Amino acid sequence: MANKHKLTTKEFLIPFILISSLFFLWGIAHGMIDTLDKHFQQILHLKKWQSSFIQFSLYGAYFIMALPAGYFMRRFGYKKGIILGLSLFATGAFLIAGTTSFESFWVFLTCLFILGCGLATLETAANPYTTKLGPKESAEQRINFSQSFNGLAWIIGPLIALSIYGNQSNVAGEKMTSMILPLSIIGLVVLTVALIFSRLPLPEISEEEVGLGHGIDVSGVEEKPTFFIPLIKQPHFVLGVIAQFCYVAAQTGIFSYLINFVTDEGQYPRFDVKNGPYFLSIGFALFMIGRMSGSYIMGFIKPTRILALYSALCILLLPVVSLNMGWFSLIALYAIFFLMSIMFPTIFALGIKDLGPKTKKAASFIVMAIVGGAIFPPLMGAISDTFGMSSGFFAPIPLFLFILFYSLKGHQVKA
Repeated sequence: MANKHKLTTKEFLIPFILISSLFFLWGIAHGMIDTLDKHFQQILHLKKWQSSFIQFSLYGAYFIMALPAGYFMRRFGYKKGIILGLSLFATGAFLIAGTTSFESFWVFLTCLFILGCGLATLETAANPYTTKLGPKESAEQRINFSQSFNGLAWIIGPLIALSIYGNQSNVAGEKMTSMILPLSIIGLVVLTVALIFSRLPLPEISEEEVGLGHGIDVSGVEEKPTFFIPLIKQPHFVLGVIAQFCYVAAQTGIFSYLINFVTDEGQYPRFDVKNGPYFLSIGFALFMIGRMSGSYIMGFIKPTRILALYSALCILLLPVVSLNMGWFSLIALYAIFFLMSIMFPTIFALGIKDLGPKTKKAASFIVMAIVGGAIFPPLMGAISDTFGMSSGFFAPIPLFLFILFYSLKGHQVKA
C-alpha cells in the first residue's frame, strides 16, 4: 500500500480547480463526436471504415498540433497556451456551425480538424500543468481527478448530440443544419472561458522551478539526474509514448463503435438506432465513475498496480465482447469502459515523470501519440465491415497487452 498524499496544496488549489474545468470542456466535444460515426453512416450511407475519418480528422490534429503547441508554451508559458487552445476550439466550433449548410462531409472534417487543433493544444498544456500543481507523489492521482471532469462531460456530450439529430428525419441537410445552434453556443462558451483565463492570474511554473522543488520533493534528484539525459534515451518516456498510442487507439475504437455494437443487424441484444447515444452515455458514466474511484484508490495503492490490473482485465473481457454472447458481451463491454478510465492520465503522468526542464517537450510527444485514435478505428471498422461488428473487438487486445507490459516494467525511471 502506498502512503496517502495530499491531492494539491493551498498555494495551487484555485489554479487546480480552474485547470480541471478545462477537462470538462474538451470532454463535451469528444462525447459529441463519438456519436457521429453511426449518424454519418446513416445519412451519407458510409461504411464503418469511411465514417472513421471523423476520428482520423480529430486525432490527426493532435499529431500535427502537439509539437507546435509545446514549442509555443515553452516560449510563452502554460497560460497563453491554454488561451490559444481555447481560441482554436471556439474557432472550430463556429466554423462547423457556419458551414453545415454546405452538407459536405469533407468540409465538416476540415472544420473538425481546426477544432481538434484547439483540443490538442489544451491537452498539451493542461495535462502536464495538472501534474505540477501539488506534491510529486500524488501527480498520477491528481491528473486522474482532473480527468474525472472529462468523464462527466463525456456523459453529457452524447445527450447533446441526441438533441441535435435524435428526433429528426433521415434527411442529411436537416440533420447537419441542426448542428448550428448547439455548436454556436459551445463556441460562445469556450470563447468566454478564454477571455476569463486571459484576465486570471495563474502561476507560471517553469520546468526549471519544478526541477528545483517548486512544490515537489526533489530529494532523489542527485540519484536520478534524468533532467540531463536526452528524451530518446529515457525508456519510461519512449515506452510511455507507445503505451499512450496504444491506449488512445483502443479507446477510440471502442468508444466509436459502441453504438454500432448495440444497433447493428446481427447483434444481440439489439436496440433502436435513435437510442444509441443513451447507451454511449451509460458507458461514459461508468468511465467517469472509474476515474473518480481510481483517483481515490491511488491515494493508497500504487497507480502502476491499478493500471496493470485494469489492462489485464480488459484483455480477458474483450474476447467475451467479440464472441457476441448476448447480454454477457454488453456487460463485458461496459466493464471495459470502467477499466479504461484511469489509463490515459496514468500513462501520461508516468511518461513525463522526473523529466524536469523537458516536461513540456515530453508532454507534446505524448499528446502526439493520441494519433493512435486516427489510425486504429479505420482498421477496426474494416474488420467489422468484413466479419461483423463483434469481431472488430478482437483488434484492441494486442494494444492492452503492451499497456500491461508498460505498467509492470516499462514505466520504470532509469538514471
